[in-house]
Amino acid sequence: MSHYIHTDADLDAALQRLVRADPRLRSVLATAGRPPLRRRADGFAGIASIVVAQQLSTASANAIWGRLTTALDPLDHAAVLRARPARLQRVGLSDAKIRTLKAIARALRDGDLDLRALIDLTADEAHGHLTAIHGIGPWTADIYLLFCLGHADAWPAGDLALQEAVRLAFALKFRPSAKEMGPLGEPWRPWRGVAACLLWTYYRAVKGRDAVPIKP
Repeated sequence: MSHYIHTDADLDAALQRLVRADPRLRSVLATAGRPPLRRRADGFAGIASIVVAQQLSTASANAIWGRLTTALDPLDHAAVLRARPARLQRVGLSDAKIRTLKAIARALRDGDLDLRALIDLTADEAHGHLTAIHGIGPWTADIYLLFCLGHADAWPAGDLALQEAVRLAFALKFRPSAKEMGPLGEPWRPWRGVAACLLWTYYRAVKGRDAVPIKP
């Protein structure tokens, strides 16, 4: 059974279940405070916005996204398929991101990817469907599942800030790798995504800067 975080009430209930499952997180919650509910639109525009923003500053990502949505209005997979690479380059997209957006658009057109159907899958199953598409890496898949679909068990193990938050919260000697984050998150199933939001909030409390990939 999959769980989803769509409302503040969903988030509060999930946090209660999470700290009951792992009492160590009570002190993390006490330091961090309640994570804000952060959601982004789903569908093609939702995943495209994550691809565009990856590895860019917020200002740069917002500028490119603004130019892209102006150039392709409405922004959907059909518009991206019609757009020539040179036009997409002019709005500031890299060649790699253009290839990824085109691959997602083709998969949607051809029926190889159904973003709406992901809501009925477990986090791991949905993750597999997304990462089967060229250019969608594990981080992109998990961020889409967590923030666009509200999937409570998505676990962005490759997120560097999340890794550092785990190190700080549990006094680990070294920052865990993406591979090591897998077993570390197992006790938090089916609320790993909620744990991620809590740990990002803890990171902000300790480091004094926001590290959540999706702004409120």
